[in-house]
Amino acid sequence: MNITKVLLEWYDENKRNFLWRETKDPYKIWLSEIILQQTRTHQGIPYYERFLKTFPTLKHLALAKENSVLKLWQGLGYYSRARNLHSTAQYIYKECGGKFPTTFNSLIKLKGVGDYTASAISSICYDLPEAVVDGNVFRFLSRYFGIYTPIDTSQAHREFKSKAMSLMDENQPGNFNQALMDFGSIQCTPKNPLCKSCPFVSNCIAFSQNKIGILPVKKGKQKVIDRYFNYLVIQDKNGEIQLEKRTEKGIWQNLFQFPLVETNYLINNKKQLYEKISSEKMYELNPDKLNLWNSNPIIHKLSHQKLHIFFWIITSKIYLKKGYSLKALKKRAVPVVIQNFIDNFFTVDA
Repeated sequence: MNITKVLLEWYDENKRNFLWRETKDPYKIWLSEIILQQTRTHQGIPYYERFLKTFPTLKHLALAKENSVLKLWQGLGYYSRARNLHSTAQYIYKECGGKFPTTFNSLIKLKGVGDYTASAISSICYDLPEAVVDGNVFRFLSRYFGIYTPIDTSQAHREFKSKAMSLMDENQPGNFNQALMDFGSIQCTPKNPLCKSCPFVSNCIAFSQNKIGILPVKKGKQKVIDRYFNYLVIQDKNGEIQLEKRTEKGIWQNLFQFPLVETNYLINNKKQLYEKISSEKMYELNPDKLNLWNSNPIIHKLSHQKLHIFFWIITSKIYLKKGYSLKALKKRAVPVVIQNFIDNFFTVDA
Protein backbone atom coordinates (compact mmCIF):
# COMPACT_ATOMS: atom_id res chain seq x y z
CA MET A 1 0.00 0.00 0.00
CA ASN A 2 1.23 3.50 -0.86
CA ILE A 3 0.51 5.11 2.51
CA THR A 4 1.33 8.62 1.34
CA LYS A 5 -0.95 8.45 -1.69
CA VAL A 6 -3.86 7.02 0.29
CA LEU A 7 -3.39 9.58 3.07
CA LEU A 8 -3.41 12.53 0.66
CA GLU A 9 -6.50 11.16 -1.12
CA TRP A 10 -8.23 10.88 2.25
CA TYR A 11 -7.20 14.46 3.04
CA ASP A 12 -8.66 15.77 -0.23
CA GLU A 13 -12.04 14.37 0.78
CA ASN A 14 -11.99 15.03 4.52
CA LYS A 15 -9.77 18.03 5.27
CA ARG A 16 -11.06 20.63 7.68
CA ASN A 17 -11.44 24.23 6.60
CA PHE A 18 -9.73 26.74 8.86
CA LEU A 19 -8.84 30.40 8.29
CA TRP A 20 -5.12 29.66 8.62
CA ARG A 21 -5.38 27.13 5.80
CA GLU A 22 -6.36 29.89 3.42
CA THR A 23 -2.94 31.53 3.61
CA LYS A 24 0.80 30.92 3.47
CA ASP A 25 1.59 34.04 5.47
CA PRO A 26 4.15 32.85 8.06
CA TYR A 27 2.86 35.35 10.64
CA LYS A 28 -0.64 33.88 10.49
CA ILE A 29 0.59 30.27 10.41
CA TRP A 30 2.92 30.92 13.36
CA LEU A 31 0.12 32.62 15.31
CA SER A 32 -2.26 29.71 14.72
CA GLU A 33 0.34 27.12 15.73
CA ILE A 34 1.23 28.90 18.97
CA ILE A 35 -2.44 29.34 19.92
CA LEU A 36 -3.28 25.71 19.14
CA GLN A 37 -0.46 24.26 21.22
CA GLN A 38 -2.12 22.27 24.03
CA THR A 39 -5.47 23.81 23.03
CA ARG A 40 -8.42 22.17 21.29
CA THR A 41 -9.06 23.62 17.84
CA HIS A 42 -12.61 24.79 18.57
CA GLN A 43 -11.32 26.65 21.65
CA GLY A 44 -8.45 28.23 19.74
CA ILE A 45 -10.42 29.56 16.75
CA PRO A 46 -12.02 32.58 18.51
CA TYR A 47 -8.63 33.52 20.01
CA TYR A 48 -7.02 33.34 16.57
CA GLU A 49 -9.72 35.58 15.13
CA ARG A 50 -9.42 38.11 17.99
CA PHE A 51 -5.63 38.22 17.73
CA LEU A 52 -5.74 38.84 14.00
CA LYS A 53 -8.35 41.56 14.45
CA THR A 54 -6.33 43.28 17.17
CA PHE A 55 -2.86 42.58 15.74
CA PRO A 56 -3.38 42.11 11.96
CA THR A 57 0.36 42.17 11.26
CA LEU A 58 3.54 41.19 13.05
CA LYS A 59 4.34 44.89 13.47
CA HIS A 60 1.09 45.49 15.37
CA LEU A 61 1.91 42.61 17.73
CA ALA A 62 5.53 43.69 18.19
CA LEU A 63 4.56 47.26 19.13
CA ALA A 64 1.81 46.21 21.55
CA LYS A 65 2.22 46.33 25.31
CA GLU A 66 2.70 42.98 27.01
CA ASN A 67 -0.40 43.47 29.19
CA SER A 68 -2.53 43.89 26.06
CA VAL A 69 -1.22 40.60 24.67
CA LEU A 70 -1.72 38.76 27.95
CA LYS A 71 -5.22 40.21 28.36
CA LEU A 72 -6.21 38.97 24.90
CA TRP A 73 -4.67 35.57 25.71
CA GLN A 74 -6.58 35.34 28.99
CA GLY A 75 -8.32 31.98 29.39
CA LEU A 76 -6.03 29.99 27.07
CA GLY A 77 -3.57 29.08 29.81
CA TYR A 78 0.15 28.39 29.45
CA TYR A 79 0.84 32.13 29.47
CA SER A 80 4.50 31.60 28.65
CA ARG A 81 3.27 31.00 25.09
CA ALA A 82 1.85 34.53 24.98
CA ARG A 83 5.00 36.08 26.45
CA ASN A 84 7.16 34.19 23.95
CA LEU A 85 4.80 35.16 21.13
CA HIS A 86 5.21 38.83 21.99
CA SER A 87 8.97 38.57 22.52
CA THR A 88 9.49 36.77 19.20
CA ALA A 89 7.38 39.31 17.33
CA GLN A 90 9.57 42.08 18.76
CA TYR A 91 12.73 40.20 17.79
CA ILE A 92 11.61 39.60 14.19
CA TYR A 93 10.43 43.22 13.85
CA LYS A 94 13.61 44.75 15.29
CA GLU A 95 16.34 42.28 14.33
CA CYS A 96 15.00 40.73 11.12
CA GLY A 97 13.47 43.79 9.52
CA GLY A 98 9.99 42.46 10.16
CA LYS A 99 10.55 39.44 7.90
CA PHE A 100 10.12 35.88 9.11
CA PRO A 101 13.11 33.52 8.83
CA THR A 102 12.72 31.18 5.86
CA THR A 103 14.60 28.04 6.93
CA PHE A 104 13.90 25.37 9.52
CA ASN A 105 17.22 25.97 11.30
CA SER A 106 16.59 29.70 11.63
CA LEU A 107 12.96 29.26 12.66
CA ILE A 108 13.74 26.81 15.46
CA LYS A 109 16.06 29.36 17.06
CA LEU A 110 13.14 31.70 17.71
CA LYS A 111 11.90 31.91 21.29
CA GLY A 112 8.91 29.64 21.86
CA VAL A 113 9.35 27.83 18.54
CA GLY A 114 10.16 24.14 18.79
CA ASP A 115 10.57 21.39 16.23
CA TYR A 116 6.83 21.07 15.62
CA THR A 117 6.15 24.77 14.96
CA ALA A 118 9.31 25.21 12.89
CA SER A 119 8.32 22.18 10.80
CA ALA A 120 4.79 23.45 10.31
CA ILE A 121 5.91 26.91 9.14
CA SER A 122 8.68 25.43 6.95
CA SER A 123 6.37 23.00 5.16
CA ILE A 124 3.23 25.11 4.88
CA CYS A 125 4.78 28.50 4.07
CA TYR A 126 7.99 27.55 2.26
CA ASP A 127 7.26 24.02 0.92
CA LEU A 128 10.25 22.59 2.80
CA PRO A 129 10.17 18.83 3.57
CA GLU A 130 10.02 18.95 7.38
CA ALA A 131 7.65 16.51 9.07
CA VAL A 132 5.55 17.61 12.03
CA VAL A 133 5.14 15.32 15.00
CA ASP A 134 2.27 15.94 17.42
CA GLY A 135 -0.16 13.75 19.36
CA ASN A 136 -2.18 12.95 16.25
CA VAL A 137 0.93 11.84 14.36
CA PHE A 138 2.19 9.77 17.29
CA ARG A 139 -1.16 8.01 17.52
CA PHE A 140 -1.58 7.11 13.86
CA LEU A 141 2.00 6.00 13.23
CA SER A 142 2.29 4.01 16.47
CA ARG A 143 -0.92 2.12 15.69
CA TYR A 144 -0.30 1.54 12.01
CA PHE A 145 3.33 0.40 12.39
CA GLY A 146 2.99 -1.13 15.87
CA ILE A 147 5.56 1.16 17.51
CA TYR A 148 5.80 0.67 21.27
CA THR A 149 8.38 3.35 22.06
CA PRO A 150 6.86 5.59 24.79
CA ILE A 151 5.88 8.82 23.09
CA ASP A 152 6.86 10.99 26.09
CA THR A 153 10.57 10.31 25.54
CA SER A 154 13.15 12.11 23.40
CA GLN A 155 13.87 8.82 21.60
CA ALA A 156 10.25 8.68 20.42
CA HIS A 157 10.36 12.10 18.83
CA ARG A 158 13.43 11.17 16.80
CA GLU A 159 11.94 7.81 15.81
CA PHE A 160 8.53 9.15 14.79
CA LYS A 161 10.00 12.17 13.01
CA SER A 162 12.20 9.83 10.97
CA LYS A 163 9.22 7.62 10.16
CA ALA A 164 7.10 10.59 9.07
CA MET A 165 9.95 11.95 6.95
CA SER A 166 10.26 8.61 5.16
CA LEU A 167 6.59 8.85 4.12
CA MET A 168 6.53 12.53 3.17
CA ASP A 169 5.55 13.69 -0.30
CA GLU A 170 8.27 16.29 -0.91
CA ASN A 171 6.18 17.92 -3.63
CA GLN A 172 3.49 18.90 -1.14
CA PRO A 173 4.96 18.73 2.39
CA GLY A 174 2.42 21.16 3.81
CA ASN A 175 -0.54 19.10 2.67
CA PHE A 176 1.15 15.91 3.87
CA ASN A 177 1.68 17.29 7.38
CA GLN A 178 -1.85 18.63 7.61
CA ALA A 179 -3.20 15.32 6.30
CA LEU A 180 -1.36 13.42 9.05
CA MET A 181 -2.71 15.74 11.73
CA ASP A 182 -6.26 15.70 10.40
CA PHE A 183 -6.25 11.93 10.06
CA GLY A 184 -5.27 11.53 13.71
CA SER A 185 -7.82 14.11 14.80
CA ILE A 186 -10.77 12.86 12.71
CA GLN A 187 -10.21 9.17 11.96
CA CYS A 188 -7.60 7.69 14.28
CA THR A 189 -8.91 9.33 17.45
CA PRO A 190 -7.73 8.58 21.01
CA LYS A 191 -11.00 6.89 21.92
CA ASN A 192 -13.40 5.07 19.61
CA PRO A 193 -11.36 5.49 16.40
CA LEU A 194 -13.27 4.96 13.15
CA CYS A 195 -11.54 1.70 12.27
CA LYS A 196 -14.37 0.31 10.15
CA SER A 197 -14.10 3.15 7.65
CA CYS A 198 -10.31 3.52 7.92
CA PRO A 199 -8.47 3.17 4.57
CA PHE A 200 -5.49 1.65 6.43
CA VAL A 201 -7.34 -0.93 8.53
CA SER A 202 -6.19 -3.96 6.49
CA ASN A 203 -2.53 -3.15 7.18
CA CYS A 204 -2.85 -1.66 10.67
CA ILE A 205 -0.83 -3.68 13.19
CA ALA A 206 -2.67 -2.34 16.22
CA PHE A 207 -6.03 -3.30 14.71
CA SER A 208 -4.90 -6.78 13.68
CA GLN A 209 -3.40 -7.44 17.13
CA ASN A 210 -6.24 -5.79 19.07
CA LYS A 211 -3.87 -3.16 20.52
CA ILE A 212 -5.80 -0.02 19.57
CA GLY A 213 -6.47 0.81 23.23
CA ILE A 214 -2.81 0.34 24.18
CA LEU A 215 -1.06 2.37 21.49
CA PRO A 216 0.46 4.86 21.66
CA VAL A 217 2.41 4.02 24.83
CA LYS A 218 3.28 6.60 27.46
CA LYS A 219 6.06 6.15 29.99
CA GLY A 220 4.08 7.53 32.87
CA LYS A 221 2.11 10.48 34.15
CA GLN A 222 3.77 13.25 36.14
CA LYS A 223 2.57 13.51 39.72
CA VAL A 224 -0.02 16.21 40.32
CA ILE A 225 0.96 18.69 43.05
CA ASP A 226 -1.64 20.24 45.37
CA ARG A 227 -1.19 23.96 46.09
CA TYR A 228 -3.25 26.17 48.40
CA PHE A 229 -3.85 29.81 47.39
CA ASN A 230 -5.43 32.47 49.60
CA TYR A 231 -6.12 35.67 47.69
CA LEU A 232 -6.55 38.82 49.78
CA VAL A 233 -9.09 41.06 48.05
CA ILE A 234 -8.19 44.31 49.83
CA GLN A 235 -10.41 47.30 49.12
CA ASP A 236 -10.33 50.68 50.83
CA LYS A 237 -13.24 53.01 51.52
CA ASN A 238 -12.66 54.78 48.20
CA GLY A 239 -13.24 51.53 46.38
CA GLU A 240 -9.58 51.22 45.38
CA ILE A 241 -8.34 47.63 45.12
CA GLN A 242 -4.85 46.31 45.81
CA LEU A 243 -3.11 44.40 43.02
CA GLU A 244 0.37 43.01 42.51
CA LYS A 245 2.20 41.66 39.50
CA ARG A 246 3.24 38.02 39.61
CA THR A 247 6.90 38.34 38.61
CA GLU A 248 8.39 35.01 39.67
CA LYS A 249 8.82 32.27 37.11
CA GLY A 250 6.19 29.58 36.97
CA ILE A 251 2.46 29.72 36.38
CA TRP A 252 0.93 33.09 35.47
CA GLN A 253 4.19 35.03 35.29
CA ASN A 254 3.62 38.77 34.62
CA LEU A 255 -0.12 38.50 35.20
CA PHE A 256 -1.78 40.64 37.87
CA GLN A 257 -3.31 39.13 40.98
CA PHE A 258 -4.61 40.05 44.41
CA PRO A 259 -2.04 39.76 47.21
CA LEU A 260 -1.42 36.05 47.64
CA VAL A 261 -0.77 33.92 50.69
CA GLU A 262 0.26 30.43 49.63
CA THR A 263 0.35 27.62 52.16
CA ASN A 264 0.99 23.89 52.11
CA TYR A 265 -2.31 23.23 53.86
CA LEU A 266 -5.92 24.41 53.66
CA ILE A 267 -6.78 27.61 55.54
CA ASN A 268 -10.46 28.36 55.97
CA ASN A 269 -10.70 30.51 59.10
CA LYS A 270 -9.54 34.01 60.04
CA LYS A 271 -7.30 32.96 62.92
CA GLN A 272 -5.19 30.66 60.75
CA LEU A 273 -4.88 33.33 58.08
CA TYR A 274 -3.78 36.01 60.56
CA GLU A 275 -1.24 33.65 62.13
CA LYS A 276 0.26 32.80 58.75
CA ILE A 277 0.52 36.44 57.65
CA SER A 278 1.87 37.63 61.01
CA SER A 279 4.45 34.85 61.44
CA GLU A 280 6.01 35.49 58.03
CA LYS A 281 5.38 39.27 57.94
CA MET A 282 3.86 38.98 54.47
CA TYR A 283 1.50 41.94 54.50
CA GLU A 284 0.54 44.70 56.92
CA LEU A 285 -3.18 44.32 57.34
CA ASN A 286 -5.36 46.83 59.10
CA PRO A 287 -8.75 45.38 58.30
CA ASP A 288 -12.09 46.88 59.22
CA LYS A 289 -13.80 43.73 57.98
CA LEU A 290 -12.45 40.36 56.87
CA ASN A 291 -14.67 37.64 55.43
CA LEU A 292 -14.18 34.44 53.52
CA TRP A 293 -15.98 34.75 50.16
CA ASN A 294 -16.19 31.07 49.21
CA SER A 295 -16.86 28.52 51.94
CA ASN A 296 -15.48 25.71 49.78
CA PRO A 297 -12.20 26.04 47.88
CA ILE A 298 -12.37 26.71 44.16
CA ILE A 299 -10.51 23.93 42.41
CA HIS A 300 -8.45 25.03 39.42
CA LYS A 301 -6.63 22.27 37.58
CA LEU A 302 -3.46 22.84 35.59
CA SER A 303 -1.43 20.24 33.72
CA HIS A 304 0.52 19.06 36.77
CA GLN A 305 -0.95 21.16 39.55
CA LYS A 306 -4.22 21.27 41.43
CA LEU A 307 -4.95 24.64 43.00
CA HIS A 308 -7.25 25.02 46.02
CA ILE A 309 -8.29 28.68 46.08
CA PHE A 310 -9.96 30.89 48.67
CA PHE A 311 -10.81 34.58 48.27
CA TRP A 312 -10.72 36.66 51.47
CA ILE A 313 -12.63 39.96 51.31
CA ILE A 314 -10.90 42.67 53.33
CA THR A 315 -12.13 46.22 53.87
CA SER A 316 -9.14 48.35 54.80
CA LYS A 317 -9.35 51.10 57.45
CA ILE A 318 -6.60 53.03 55.70
CA TYR A 319 -6.45 54.25 52.13
CA LEU A 320 -4.26 52.23 49.79
CA LYS A 321 -1.10 53.99 48.62
CA LYS A 322 -1.31 52.41 45.19
CA GLY A 323 -4.77 51.11 44.57
CA TYR A 324 -6.61 50.33 41.34
CA SER A 325 -10.09 51.43 40.43
CA LEU A 326 -12.49 48.76 39.24
CA LYS A 327 -12.17 50.15 35.71
CA ALA A 328 -8.37 49.85 35.84
CA LEU A 329 -8.64 46.40 37.39
CA LYS A 330 -10.75 45.12 34.52
CA LYS A 331 -8.08 46.21 32.02
CA ARG A 332 -5.36 44.15 33.66
CA ALA A 333 -4.48 40.65 32.47
CA VAL A 334 -5.26 38.23 35.29
CA PRO A 335 -5.52 34.44 35.62
CA VAL A 336 -8.91 33.18 34.48
CA VAL A 337 -9.85 32.04 38.01
CA ILE A 338 -9.39 35.63 39.23
CA GLN A 339 -11.29 36.98 36.23
CA ASN A 340 -14.20 34.70 37.11
CA PHE A 341 -14.12 36.03 40.67
CA ILE A 342 -14.06 39.64 39.43
CA ASP A 343 -17.04 38.99 37.15
CA ASN A 344 -19.00 37.48 40.04
CA PHE A 345 -17.99 39.73 42.93
CA PHE A 346 -17.79 43.19 41.41
CA THR A 347 -21.29 43.67 40.04
CA VAL A 348 -21.16 47.44 39.61
CA ASP A 349 -19.70 48.64 36.30
CA ALA A 350 -17.00 51.24 36.63
